[in-house]
Amino acid sequence: MSFRLSVTRPLIAATVLGLSVSTALAQQSPTPTKVRGEIERVDGDSLSVKSRSGQDVKLQLAPDAKVAGIAPVALSDVKPGSFIGATTVPGPNGTHNAVEIHIFPESMRGTGEGSRAWDLGPNSTMTNATVDQSVASNDGSTVTVKYKGGEKVITVTTKTKVVTYVPADKSDLKQGAKIIAFGKTLPDGSFQTSRIAVGRDGITPPM
Repeated sequence: MSFRLSVTRPLIAATVLGLSVSTALAQQSPTPTKVRGEIERVDGDSLSVKSRSGQDVKLQLAPDAKVAGIAPVALSDVKPGSFIGATTVPGPNGTHNAVEIHIFPESMRGTGEGSRAWDLGPNSTMTNATVDQSVASNDGSTVTVKYKGGEKVITVTTKTKVVTYVPADKSDLKQGAKIIAFGKTLPDGSFQTSRIAVGRDGITPPM
């Protein structure tokens, strides 16, 4: 009898531990993600968005949600010392071709500094860094950026979109506006955002 009890107790303990781990995993925060698309309807702090992949997304603004506008600028505005974000894809001979470049305002300097995988397209990368130098030639332009732990030479083409952040508020989140929202998917399948960027004058945020 004592032998059977000594075996059963560890099994019970293991089962309880397993349930505890499962419960903890279930209670972890939802995975952060992004939503890109067009606003179809606005109902207070709730937005109905048609995502770029064609899905209908219920987008809920967090109480402290920050709204930023996106507006086009010239490549000449990307100057040494500017803090920028650049989405790049692999080009020939190991180059990094810029799909888009967005210039951060000084108040956002240092945001997400570094280089990481991105989800704009296959093998895309997002690099947030300070411009070291920019070189223009008859064949195109290159922008060298530096960040903590590395640097990258970015090739700019005629297809590269260049934008910057401009002031915006919730009143800019209206039907037809193009947005990119950062946040998390909630258990009910809706999406809550604490940061959302909206294109001004019909612009689609390119990042």
